[in-house]
Amino acid sequence: MLPGFLKRPVRLPPPPAEPEERTHVVAGRELPLRVVENARAKRLTLRIDVGGRGLRVTVPPGLPEREVDRFLDRHHGWLEEKLGKLPDRPQLRPGAKLPLRGVPHLIVHEPSARGSVSVDTVDGMPALIVHGDRAHLPRRLADFLKREAKRDIEPLVAKHTAAVGRKAKAVRFKDTTSRWGSCSSDGNLSFSWRIMMAPPVVIDYLVAHEVAHLKEMNHGPKFWKLCRTLNPRTDEAKAWLKRNGAALHAIGF
Repeated sequence: MLPGFLKRPVRLPPPPAEPEERTHVVAGRELPLRVVENARAKRLTLRIDVGGRGLRVTVPPGLPEREVDRFLDRHHGWLEEKLGKLPDRPQLRPGAKLPLRGVPHLIVHEPSARGSVSVDTVDGMPALIVHGDRAHLPRRLADFLKREAKRDIEPLVAKHTAAVGRKAKAVRFKDTTSRWGSCSSDGNLSFSWRIMMAPPVVIDYLVAHEVAHLKEMNHGPKFWKLCRTLNPRTDEAKAWLKRNGAALHAIGF
């Protein structure tokens, strides 16, 4: 038996390459482009992020950059067609409207007032009063939605986990581009805070969906039966999110 110091060192596999960050211009839009190497990839695949906020190309390891460029050139027409069908990316500004729990709210800027965002009524219309510097208006609205998400979703998680007899390890809020929520195998629940722009039944459905995964980590018949038990309006809420989800993701905070 060889002494420990004479043993051949164990070669660890190299860490996965960091996604390459680039930009790509399509139909007058300069979009962030991520080129991601995947050891299991046999060919190049292209995906548009939800809301048209960016592009992702998955490639086999070691593929030359020129091959990625050629691939994008071949799919330029497809990208133009798909991006052309997406809603315009609305900008948050005073006078625009932002939905809160499915109800359009007028954005009103009050630079002289202190604080962040408050809900009020202006000329008989629901309004979001944004205080402080105009440059911080989008960020303040995003922070407001995050706080509202925590206030609404955590009690819904408690209600639905009690119904299924399971506990969530943690509840987190993110601005994800590929999904509205997720449930990890160890019980961590994540939600996009943008869901606060949807009606209450859709918010409840999203929570019911992810909590149901604590018991059924799949999308089989048992999962959907449990989901509909937790939220009887599951099919209605799913259809609403399919119709309107891209528009919510497109809003530029």
